[in-house]
Amino acid sequence: MKIFKPVALAAALATTALAGAPAHAQAPQALKDEVAVAVEAQRKQIQVMVDQIYSFAEPGFQEVKTSEYLTGILEKNGFKVERGVAGIPTAFTATWGTEGPKIALGSDIDGLLGVSQMPGVAEMKPLTEDAPGHGEGHNSGMPLMVAAALAAKQVMIKHGLKGRLMLWPGVAEELLGSKAYYVRAGMFKDVDASIFAHVYTSFSTGWGDLGLTGMISVEYEWKGRTAHAAGKPWEGRSALDAAELMDVMWNFRREHLPPTQRSHNVITNGGGQPNVVPDRASSWYYFREKDFASLRNLYEIGNQISEAAAMATGTTVSRKVLGFAAPNVGNKPLAEALYANIETVGMPQWSAADQAFARAVQVKNHLKVEPLAAKVGPLSTPELRGGASMGGSDDIGDVMWTVPTVTIGYPANIPNVIFHHATAGMAMATPIAHKGTLVGAKAVAMTILDLVTTPQLITDAKAWMKDVQLKDQKYDPLIAPTDMPAIDRNARIMAQMRPTMQRYYYNPKAYDSYLKQLGVDYEAAGRDQSSAGK
Repeated sequence: MKIFKPVALAAALATTALAGAPAHAQAPQALKDEVAVAVEAQRKQIQVMVDQIYSFAEPGFQEVKTSEYLTGILEKNGFKVERGVAGIPTAFTATWGTEGPKIALGSDIDGLLGVSQMPGVAEMKPLTEDAPGHGEGHNSGMPLMVAAALAAKQVMIKHGLKGRLMLWPGVAEELLGSKAYYVRAGMFKDVDASIFAHVYTSFSTGWGDLGLTGMISVEYEWKGRTAHAAGKPWEGRSALDAAELMDVMWNFRREHLPPTQRSHNVITNGGGQPNVVPDRASSWYYFREKDFASLRNLYEIGNQISEAAAMATGTTVSRKVLGFAAPNVGNKPLAEALYANIETVGMPQWSAADQAFARAVQVKNHLKVEPLAAKVGPLSTPELRGGASMGGSDDIGDVMWTVPTVTIGYPANIPNVIFHHATAGMAMATPIAHKGTLVGAKAVAMTILDLVTTPQLITDAKAWMKDVQLKDQKYDPLIAPTDMPAIDRNARIMAQMRPTMQRYYYNPKAYDSYLKQLGVDYEAAGRDQSSAGK
């Protein structure tokens, strides 16, 4: 990153903060240089945070150690922490400041079931067999936001800049399980602008419809009647038959659904043993669509088919909404301001070992070979995307329909890895993740200063949301007042797995990095993986 010579801060602030200044006027470059230095001073702390959370590897709603760790750091640095927000034990807000615009800073913290992976090793090698892991990279986002917030706070105090910061974690994002409940609980009611971070393989941001679908997560449960499956099966009413029949009927219906929809399910309860007709069975569905109206229609079709399956089998059915995600829309003024800072910061300086490890992961796992990016790509716009859909969902969409919000993608992972897979965890406690998180923190910290020194930026962000984003659609969450966060999810598996997983928690007092604790030679990792981690 280029560092400029200091300027007269008072004069520069007066110029950029004038009423009627251009919408994307920036904070003085001297302030941005200063906040970048403050982030750089946290290089070691960022590495420790990224590695520590990777080692916890906690799935949705069970991010107990992760939440304790992050709130401890924030409290020590003067933030006021409120735990258990929105009825979710691992959720929190950490706030600082009493005056000025309120900026929300968030990222996800949950891992995924069954993707435990030793970092710095290019073959699939679980730390704990069948355990959860960070097979997407959610261990890096909150370290990015913590570093950015601490740096911005330092500069704001030094120069008397008014602003309020609120950090918050995306709990159970992989279950789309928290953010709609955050919004319902009023967590963002006095927020002026929101920045969200998500791990990626490039350094980017965008505005407009980002091509992520809205989604509802719902579990259907059928109740029937038990009977001896061989002696008197006619006396039974199989709930499992209903669950399987819904699956069949849904798959027949797919031919007659819009190509924009995505839907998938798992049977979460299929009965106890074969010689007892199952009186209870359940199936968990994700329904996804591009807009609120289409999603509501898709959900109603699912409900009708669940009831048809019950009628056909002589059972009854109930349903429980487990999560919701609104379609994602990035705020244009915020994205343009953030992108200017991304360009200023630029890509990390990758070492030969970084490039060699990235190539090893790609080659050994039969992925497309592509080096770690050397340049920042273009700002993602609707014209550039051309209406492309990613198919997936992210419940940051609920925040995006509540306050002006922008997402930063930061280059902390390897191109072409498979997300929700062990390959996406291989780099997430290595220098690749540390460097990508560092540059992301610099861009976010600079954008915080833009927001607190340039009132017009927030004004324009709110106007764009009102006049463009909300012109044709309104926020329409499919959670009812009686729906509650599914905080019991993954509790049983973590009760079984945590005792073994604890042996692999990172100890930063004893080891300089998690790789060293695990015995991984990163410098050699790209050349020869045969003995790594032994």
